[in-house]
Amino acid sequence: MFRVRVHKIESIRDLDGNLGKRIELIEERQIPRFVVRPKTEEAKVVQDVLQAVQQQLPIMPMKRQFATPKIILFFTEEECERLGMNFDVNQVYEIILESETIRFKKTV
Repeated sequence: MFRVRVHKIESIRDLDGNLGKRIELIEERQIPRFVVRPKTEEAKVVQDVLQAVQQQLPIMPMKRQFATPKIILFFTEEECERLGMNFDVNQVYEIILESETIRFKKTV
């Protein structure tokens, strides 16, 4: 079992011209943070300032995630209706692989 997040959904046509959706799922995995202890007072001040800036600016996220496409799905409109799943961007799923099947379990 592993967790994936819907990263991107695109409208696309297949080779026969049928409309469909391309759904990119990325694995949710945390990158461990290494704590670096500065040796000098100046380095400690720089580290403190950088941490303060990271907290204030959303463009510099504190939580680092490793985001590599894990699964890319393509479904025609008809297949999406038959599947009965609505994929939404940023929705997290648990993927369960067993007995030659792939199951998606929506997390709350």
